[in-house]
Parts: sequence; structure tokens; C-alpha cells
Amino acid sequence: MTTMKFYLEDVWGKVKSYIQKNSPLDDMIFKTYIESDTRLGALDDATATIVVSTYLQKVILHDQLEYLNKAINSVLERENMVCEVLEEGEFTQKKPITANPVPEVKRVVKSDGIAIDQTFENFVVGPSNKESHSAALGCAYRPGQFYTPLFIYGNSGLGKTHLLNAIGNYIKGKNPNAKVFYTSSSDFVRQVANSIQNREIEDFKDQMYDLDVLLIDDIQFLAGKEKSHEIFFHIFNELIYNRKQIVITSDRLPTEIKGLEDRLISRFSSGLSVGVDSPEFETSLAILKMKIMSRSVDPGIFDEDVLAYVAANFSKDVRTLEGALNRLLFYSIQFSNNDHINLDIAMSAFKVTNGQPIKTNELDTKTIKRIVADYYGLTQAQLVSKARTKAIANARHIAIYLSRKHLDLPYNKIGEEFGKRDHSTIISACDKIEKKLKTDQLLARAIFEIESEFKAS
Repeated sequence: MTTMKFYLEDVWGKVKSYIQKNSPLDDMIFKTYIESDTRLGALDDATATIVVSTYLQKVILHDQLEYLNKAINSVLERENMVCEVLEEGEFTQKKPITANPVPEVKRVVKSDGIAIDQTFENFVVGPSNKESHSAALGCAYRPGQFYTPLFIYGNSGLGKTHLLNAIGNYIKGKNPNAKVFYTSSSDFVRQVANSIQNREIEDFKDQMYDLDVLLIDDIQFLAGKEKSHEIFFHIFNELIYNRKQIVITSDRLPTEIKGLEDRLISRFSSGLSVGVDSPEFETSLAILKMKIMSRSVDPGIFDEDVLAYVAANFSKDVRTLEGALNRLLFYSIQFSNNDHINLDIAMSAFKVTNGQPIKTNELDTKTIKRIVADYYGLTQAQLVSKARTKAIANARHIAIYLSRKHLDLPYNKIGEEFGKRDHSTIISACDKIEKKLKTDQLLARAIFEIESEFKAS
């Protein structure tokens, strides 16, 4: 059987499937007069010739020309093709000239890879990511016009993948016909290997060349993959030459990626490189609230000081924040009878994970006193003195609160460390800070900055 015959049979099979699903024809009529003893005899740029065995079939198919035309245009992705119906004798006398169909391209890439839930609308912007957000939005607004390639770098979990998907969703929303493709570099390497193995590499490259926007994540994993380097190099050059948009992410600058070819590093560096950093306190707090809303959880079940605690202690990256939220929700459901989450519940939830206390670092009261005193421009002696001036008392209360929070020491032990104070005084100091944290954002920021020093100490 010739290639042409295979092609016509394949097209006609798809047309029949379309008619069966979309036509109001009775199932018995379809099976008797359309499914059997019919074929696609010829096909050119304007007309599809359907060949039938009997005059009755011809009459019935003529009645269904509207659906036949819709079906053939849908299957061939055309707009203005029409069908004609001929009996076998008529078709033989006509001796139609059948156009050579364009070989069907194998769809090596099955999906655009875009995550529809990651958009610019639910990306929280702060000082740590403002520059990268602005550049990403510019690329989405005018693909290929401003920055191509755009190279976004930063540690894992800071929102780089979210920005890639947000670009893709924005462009698709404005132009549904835009050819957008997201992939991680690991998946890219895998697709290259599979395409070579299946002898589809040229089809894969053709589909990449045809893109309007290429979004590739974690490009550092392309390092050392020589064949993938070569394929990506040609795809990159083709898209840049045709003023298409490329956005790349990595955990480091192009020049810092070992095992990447110099010619790729040079091309990555030719566009715009922007970084993302760990979120600061206000951004962490906003991200946390966004995550709570996305889960359809009532934000009112959390005390403000609980959210401030999580934002201050788990702000390394977005994934860490989300993990802390998961832990808190799990603990409150499983181990607390209270439908409201206060700081006591939060402290219990984060006290132990896998049998180990959660601590920002191996701290002691001496280190906490030193860092708090330095932050407020005091001496450690002033911090533990009997002085009651507002500045000294406030710093002392913060140091006491942080000692209780991070070291979980008994109140009387903390009192010994802070000028032999009574345990009731220590309880009062902790309560004051906890209450102020609910409304005092400046205090929350100060504690966040002090705790950041704990991490560096």
C-alpha cells in the first residue's frame, strides 16, 4: 500500500470520528451509510473527494455536507475546504489529480508545559524580586522586543519558575495563537535524547524553531551535556535571529556555570541578567498571606504574631515558607483542639521536627544579648542592668523574648541570665513583646533583622 493511500485512509478515519461525535446523525444511519463502504479518494488544496458504493449513500452524504466540510477542515486544520461525494463509477471517469499532501509532522512536543496557576496576579512583589518581576512583565508585554534573552538568576525557591510560567500565561492570554513552550533543562536534555533515539530530532528542532517564546528553567543542568549543548545552541540562534523571546533561569550567573560552553555563556550574557534574593520580612508576610488565601483557609484563624513569627523565621525562600505553613496547619489539625492558631500553638508546632528542636542556629543567651545590644547601640551590661529607661527596657524585653523563643529555656533560667530577675518579670517581658507584635510592624521588622543576625553568627 502506498504512502498516499495510508495518508488518505488516516484522514478519512479522523473525519468519520469527527462526524460520529459532532453530527446529529442517528447511530444506525452512520454505521450503515458512512462508516462502511466509503473512502477518501482524492485530496487537493481546495477539495476532498469522498467515494461511496451506492447512490443512496451519495444522497445521504450530500445531506451531511455541512458536517463533512466542518470535519475535513477541522482534521486538516484548514478553513475553506469543501467536500464532494462521488460514486465509484463517477470517480473513475473523473480521474482526479490528487495533490501530494504535505507530510504530517510528528508532534514530538505534546504540551506547552505552562502551569496555569502561576500568574503575575498571584506573584508577590517586594524589593527582593522587583527588578526581575519588572523585566519579566516587560518580556510578556512585548515578546522579543525588550530583553531577549532575559536571564533570571537566584537560589532555589525564590520564584523564578513562577515568573517563567507567569510570562507564558500572560502571553497566551493576550494571544492564544502564540506558540509558547516551557521546559526545564533536564526535560530538554531528556527530549533531545528521546528524539535522537526515535529518529525524530529534526521534527523536534523544527518545532523549537517555530516557537514564539521559549522559557527554559534551571539552565545549569545543561552543563556537561555536549549533544544537548549543540541542539540548544542552534535553537537559541534561530529564535534570536527571528526576534523571538527567550527567558532562562539559573541558580547563578551565566559566567559562574561550570561545564557550559563559552559560546552559550556569551549569548546568555548578551541580553539582560536580573537576580532574585530571599524575601525580606514584609514580602515574606505577604507571600504567606497569599498562600493562605490560595488554600481557601480563613486568614482570621491565625494571630498576627503567628504570621510574623513564620515570616521572620522561615523566610529563606518561598518553599520554606510554604513548608512551615503546611507544618503549622497539620499540627493545629492533628494536635490542637483550638480552632484558632496562636503563638503557643505555633511554638509547639515548630518546637520539634523529626525529633530535633527547630533552631535558626546553635544559640545561647550570651550570643542573643550581644546581637541585641549591638543592634540597639547598647552594651551587654546595660542590657542586664537595673536601668528602666525606655530604650534599654525595650531592648531587654526583646532579648528575653528571643531567648525564650529560640532556646526554650525555663523562665527562671532566663531570669538568672538577665540580672537575676524573677521568673514573673520574664513572663511579663515575653507577654509584652508578643502583644506588641500583633500590631507593631516596626517591632516585627526589628526582630526579623535581629534574627537574621542569628543566622549569620
